[in-house]
Amino acid sequence: MKAIQFGAGNIGRGFIGAVLAQAGYELVFADVVEELLNQINTRKEYTVHVSDHNSYDIQVKGVRAVNSGSPEAAQEIAGADIVTTAVGLRILKFVAPTVAKGIAARKAAGNEAPLNVIACENGLKATSQLKELVYAQLDEETAAWATAHVGFPDAAVDRIVPPVRCEIPLDVAVEEYYEWDVERASFVGPVPEIKGMTPVDNLLAYVERKLFTLNTGHATAAYLGKMKGIATIGECVADPKIAATVKEAMQQSGDGLVRKFGFDHDAHFAYIEKILRRFSNPYLRDECDRVGREPLRKLAPNDRLILPMMTAKGFGLPYDKLLLAIGGALHFDNAQDAQSVEMLGSIKNEGLEATVVKYTGIPAGDPLLAEIADAYHAVERF
Repeated sequence: MKAIQFGAGNIGRGFIGAVLAQAGYELVFADVVEELLNQINTRKEYTVHVSDHNSYDIQVKGVRAVNSGSPEAAQEIAGADIVTTAVGLRILKFVAPTVAKGIAARKAAGNEAPLNVIACENGLKATSQLKELVYAQLDEETAAWATAHVGFPDAAVDRIVPPVRCEIPLDVAVEEYYEWDVERASFVGPVPEIKGMTPVDNLLAYVERKLFTLNTGHATAAYLGKMKGIATIGECVADPKIAATVKEAMQQSGDGLVRKFGFDHDAHFAYIEKILRRFSNPYLRDECDRVGREPLRKLAPNDRLILPMMTAKGFGLPYDKLLLAIGGALHFDNAQDAQSVEMLGSIKNEGLEATVVKYTGIPAGDPLLAEIADAYHAVERF
């Protein structure tokens, strides 16, 4: 069995790649960073350091790597059983051409064994987005062949993998907890038995539970902490005022999720408490600048701040703490982050309301804009 993992960064190595390797797959990374590719091909192994209240090491051996834009990457796909990604939503458009070439090479080679492609990204229907990009590269005949032989299951992933510097650069530090839920119905062929991957029937519920609980809370902590000059998520949740606001933001999002999907209220609120404990993991240093990066993506209509607020509002539930998180996001100031620079430039040149309309999908004239403006100023006094 062979797996191609696009993205050899911390999540690719420390989460998805490690799960696949432990399940017995020959693991091939595809990336564009030549130094990283050279390290993998030289060492052919790395260690995942689980750094939590239970700490232990996982050895990943026998790995290799190819450039993700090369003909070699497409040929690897031609003989693979599973393709996964951990590259970020905006990078999927660069992965799609290679996946398409791999499918075409697979067809040309007469390999009709099932292939399943899973985008393991923080976002709604990431694999569906990748599938659309891939099919745009296929001719009609190859697309019809792919429909019969290639599955594109959507997935929900959850593991905190901060950029911890290890003595050996390929090694990676992770928290112990992880969750990888994959849409059962979209697999082609038998669903592979991979320890650590859970096939599920109602994936949207799992995606939104994770995205609008963990990611909502994470972003809230990062943006409020950044406003107060705090460097890490652990330090944020050690601040009583931030911790209380983060918890309430997740609870407000959670109330909406309970109404929308029929989750058990007590079980979901216990899940929130578990996430708060994960944020305070003393063994991992997760920086607010990392968690808060790309604020425009996180302020998008279907992402971790706007959609949970709209969901809560739609059910007539409180959403004031989610508004504070949005106000904090609109202040996110990191000169090294292109989206931060773009957002702050837009606020300066076009005004706050026009910026919110442009990036959040909230229409001009909506009373919510005044509430967001109030939160924007309130968070300055937080």
